[in-house]
Amino acid sequence: MTHFNLLVGGPNSSLPETLPHDHPWIGADRGAFHLVQHHLPMAFAVGDFDSLTETERQQVADWVPDIHYSVPEKDDTDTELALRLAFDQYGADAVTIYGATGGRLDHLLSNLFVPLQARFLPNVENIHFVDAQNRVDFYRPGQHQLIAQAEYRYLGIVPMMAVQHLTISGAKYPLADWSNDAPYSFASNEFVAGQPATIQFERGIVAVIYSRDLRGQKQDN
Repeated sequence: MTHFNLLVGGPNSSLPETLPHDHPWIGADRGAFHLVQHHLPMAFAVGDFDSLTETERQQVADWVPDIHYSVPEKDDTDTELALRLAFDQYGADAVTIYGATGGRLDHLLSNLFVPLQARFLPNVENIHFVDAQNRVDFYRPGQHQLIAQAEYRYLGIVPMMAVQHLTISGAKYPLADWSNDAPYSFASNEFVAGQPATIQFERGIVAVIYSRDLRGQKQDN
């Protein structure tokens, strides 16, 4: 299985303290420069790199063996370009995206809706988002078991479009046979005693958000 980590150009403050070494990296625009700063090798980089100085662009060029240059005025975002290349040209089976949250809200929403595009929908369950507080996975209709993860206390169930007969079981706050024609967020649910929870639904795409607080906790996550 070919799994890539993709770093896009969001603020460093939203990134985990340590970027993982578990999979090969892809750098999108300024994300490529951040990977250079962390001395992480890249399978490839993509972008117009207009957010970098000439010196920074040269550092990326010296570090990355394979760079796909784009123009600033384009239809696809750098995130979209990177995902398309990963799945279409580099044989990716899965991509975990870092640096896609924090900063501008329009960028956040743009990134979160990318997996719902028709061209990425076949891989929607293989696209993930991770930042300092959250992990986001996407699910097609059916029944899915959600495994408790010690580092995340909270569980959000978010229909990204119209869904039918959504049921949440095994979590602190169950839900029975819920249907709606618009996106909705069931936030701040929790696993019970570390046991798996289950979601089941017909139609649409549901995002599952594992999250944790950074302050104000009464106990460790």
